[in-house]
Amino acid sequence: MSDQPRYIIVFKPNVTKEQVDKYAEEVDSNGGKVTNRYDSVLNGFAAHLPNTYFQNLQGDDAIDYIGACSFSKTS
Repeated sequence: MSDQPRYIIVFKPNVTKEQVDKYAEEVDSNGGKVTNRYDSVLNGFAAHLPNTYFQNLQGDDAIDYIGACSFSKTS
């Protein structure tokens, strides 16, 4: 598991799949890792993001919202 925080990035409805693909590639090239795609449920993906890249995404006009993921492990 990555030690980077995990987020769900949801794009605005007018953003195309190709544009989302480009953002996903940028996550990977900036030290993050896309962990899940939500093309049919949400227009977005979940990813581990380095803090510097997370800051770059905030305020991006194509993004509807970014939410932090939190998981709890049960025995």
